[in-house]
Amino acid sequence: MGGDDQRPEPPARVYGNRFAGEGPSAVDRCDCFAGPGRPVELHTDRQDTSAPGWLRLLELVEEAAADGREVFRPLTELAPDERRQIVTLPPTIAKLTEVRHFLLYGSNLVRIPPEIGAMTGLEQFDPYTSYRLHWFPYEITRCAGLRDSTVSTRALYGNFKYRPPFPRVSRRPQPVPAGRRCSVCDTELADGRALWGWVSRQVATDVLPLLVQACSAACLDAVPGPVHLGGPVDPETGQGQTRQ
Repeated sequence: MGGDDQRPEPPARVYGNRFAGEGPSAVDRCDCFAGPGRPVELHTDRQDTSAPGWLRLLELVEEAAADGREVFRPLTELAPDERRQIVTLPPTIAKLTEVRHFLLYGSNLVRIPPEIGAMTGLEQFDPYTSYRLHWFPYEITRCAGLRDSTVSTRALYGNFKYRPPFPRVSRRPQPVPAGRRCSVCDTELADGRALWGWVSRQVATDVLPLLVQACSAACLDAVPGPVHLGGPVDPETGQGQTRQ
């Protein structure tokens, strides 16, 4: 939710959070998979970078980078209302090269930034019960040491249980945030546009839906496995509409 959004917020759901630490966890409602045939779109929540929870998270990342800790569980340091304010993670997580175990149980996250690919020491990633987190950036595949994960797979696009559709993406280059780099070759996207595509791939313990943002068709072609444009999922392949 952006800092300039003046619409009244819907009530948060409050859970007893035995994963994130002390006290309950407040999260926003997610009805993405509410019914068959319903169109699915990416969550567009904008991060309020003036929110107390966000500012505290920035401090926690800097502290973890400075002391070289191997286990990072930032949500335990936030009150429930502060956890609700966090819909993404700061790009500065790229500094957390010593972190081996990253815990985000019960978060209100809707996306993980591509900078997670710079967390080269990551071995275990646990965003379990983050029910609004339906996909991950392709850059997570750069975490070569990642061997274990705990993900709420029923909340993922294309999951084997319910086969919810992937959001459709265009065949044409689409805008990306300033400073974004190609998911494949890591070249800076100087024109601020990228070719988007989906791929499902085994990452640690789970098969995850990954969003690729590539600088060229050649980079998309270099991605292992079929890259697709989303839409309804083929029950045999688990993929959406082909790019061809």
